Amino acid sequence: MSSLPVCAILDDYQNAALAVADWSALEGRVELRRFGAHLGGEEEVAAALQGVEVVVAMRERTPFPASLFARLPDLKQLITTGARNRSIDLEAARAHGVLVTHTRSAGNPAAELAWAGMLAALRNIPAEVQNFRDGGPWQQGLGRSADGKRLGILGLGKLGAKCARFGQAFGMKVAGWTRTDLPARAEALGIMPLPLEQLFETSDVVMIQMSLVPETRGFVTPELLALMKPDALLVNTSRGPIVDEPALIAALEAGRIGGAVLDVFGTEPLPQDHPFRRLTNVLPTPHIGYVTEENYRVYYADAVENIVAWLDGAPVRVMG
Repeated sequence: MSSLPVCAILDDYQNAALAVADWSALEGRVELRRFGAHLGGEEEVAAALQGVEVVVAMRERTPFPASLFARLPDLKQLITTGARNRSIDLEAARAHGVLVTHTRSAGNPAAELAWAGMLAALRNIPAEVQNFRDGGPWQQGLGRSADGKRLGILGLGKLGAKCARFGQAFGMKVAGWTRTDLPARAEALGIMPLPLEQLFETSDVVMIQMSLVPETRGFVTPELLALMKPDALLVNTSRGPIVDEPALIAALEAGRIGGAVLDVFGTEPLPQDHPFRRLTNVLPTPHIGYVTEENYRVYYADAVENIVAWLDGAPVRVMG
């Protein structure tokens, strides 16, 4: 039986972790265990990780609350891909003697996915592709152009700013709202600052680019959704709980808004019977905003470096 410390690689859905990085620096020093499927709830996670000293977690797919740390007495280092992970209780980690480290990332691929989803929805690309494959009529619908439409961006941080520049490049009338210093941020981007309600009332596309913090949970309320134009599109590639999910489902089912592009959900993986899986005015993707080859190469190369540094007694990229 191996006496090496065990490193568990979690939620490696694409079987990519060992392929995109060089793990040879850990040969003879660490035993690797890869989990390709989501382990499940806390009971399953705790059972699977008994005896594990190092965990490489993929973003927020597997939460690490205080109750889980208490059930993992052998855990010494928890690595999260990316610079932030709100599903890890850092205070509990410290209390249980667990070092939490992070990795870097490559660019802002989530902004690219938001843009790709918006364009696909405006031009009805998923329906057109399916009709094409099914041998239906050569053309069946009318798409809409982004040029000249108002793009309202909720949140003007790094991702919001990138999407604002995308909008400008596509000839959109870009407006924005953010919780802090709206006039200065809007001026720096060359976009129109709008009050929150006016942004929802007047935008053809409302794009959410906010972080999930206690103040933004449920931020997009039923009242804000009710202000949207009947043909407006809601794009959310940030975090599912920012939007009141039952209210969004009701608006989509009633056809009160034009549609939604969603890459994030309150529960992930999304249950098979969830309305978002059947609604034809939803363009859903399974939280792939950060899932690119370039990003994964950085994630896992840094994870290897973090483990080596920890083994050598000089940890790097420590959180908290």
